[in-house]
Amino acid sequence: MAQDKHAVNVLYVELDGGISPIQVDLLELSIQEAAQRGFDMILLRLDTPGGLVESTRGIVKEMLNSPMPVLVWVGPSGARAASAGVFIVAASDVAAMSPQTTIGAASPVTMGGGDVNGTMERKVKNDILSLLRSLASRKDRNIEWYAKAVEEADSITASEAVMSGVVEMLAEDPEDFLQQAGARGVPTSEGVLRFSLDNVNLVPYEPGFRYDFLSWLLHPQIAYFLFLGGIAGLFFEVSHPGSIFPGVAGALCLLLALYALSVLPTNAAGILLILFSLVLLILEIFITSYGLLSIAALLSLFIGSTILYREGTGLVLPLSSILATVITLAVFVTAVLYLVSKAQLRKPTQGQEAIIGAPATVRTWSGTHGRVFLRGEVWNAVSPTPMQPSPGDTVRIVRVEGLTLTVEP
Repeated sequence: MAQDKHAVNVLYVELDGGISPIQVDLLELSIQEAAQRGFDMILLRLDTPGGLVESTRGIVKEMLNSPMPVLVWVGPSGARAASAGVFIVAASDVAAMSPQTTIGAASPVTMGGGDVNGTMERKVKNDILSLLRSLASRKDRNIEWYAKAVEEADSITASEAVMSGVVEMLAEDPEDFLQQAGARGVPTSEGVLRFSLDNVNLVPYEPGFRYDFLSWLLHPQIAYFLFLGGIAGLFFEVSHPGSIFPGVAGALCLLLALYALSVLPTNAAGILLILFSLVLLILEIFITSYGLLSIAALLSLFIGSTILYREGTGLVLPLSSILATVITLAVFVTAVLYLVSKAQLRKPTQGQEAIIGAPATVRTWSGTHGRVFLRGEVWNAVSPTPMQPSPGDTVRIVRVEGLTLTVEP
């Protein structure tokens, strides 16, 4: 039965970028706000290259259990609903795409973007394929194409998606989508809701600073760079004690990175290998290894970086980023170790060690004992063998014992 309402309140939510746990929180909070404020439906604007399988399932779960309809519009022009985006579109109550957008390529991939092979391939594909089939059949969408998107990584344009029954309509913008959806009718728990655009109140959802910050923090490469930045800061602090700022900044970066890595699907072995590289770099400062510890640290860092994220999760850490990071850290470590070595080899300018080898002027002398003048002070002096210097002659300091200098001609 058709149902008419005088005013239709729609909460407009934007979902951009890779799908991660923070996007699940965004949709959950937006659904809660929509329920509390009495919204009639949610319009989700989607533009994603894909993301984590578990996070995708979380979003689908939130959409299926939403007390109000969730409409999905892939837009604006140039946007895409790839990989995880296919599942979000399939889970929507009404779906539309903007012209010049695409949908598809839902096959699971490995960390580096390669194919999942063997038994793992069958398990992962069968799992997500069964979910996608059930979502597509729920709204009488093209089940065959959705299966093809997983099995063959097929992608199609917006026009092709409408013609083949993958989505319901083609819409230039959210207003165009709502106008068509209102004329077509949106299924709700109380019946089919029909409305005109004049009666629609479209309210943007403002997730706030927390969402923006966590979206940035939970990006795989940001978390990785923060982790390495923390290691670099702590290494600099250990090699230059008292610098303070590098240590504080490094500790902050490391804590933020560890939080992000605890949320993202990481391998413990990858994290431990990267931390082990820090230990080796610190040992390089105190042990003469002729660079062997530094080489081992960089090798540990490279291996740890390549296995940092679990396979089959959709997270990709490009090899180019890993190599650039390792090379940059190698240059940084080389520079720091050079400065440390230079400081250790530099002749002391303060304390008793600083006067060894310095010249002193004889004031009085008899046999192996006498007094010498050095840097504005008169010192007691001794010599290993008897000497016969005259007052004003110069001797060289070879050792300092308390307030007595050992000198030689």
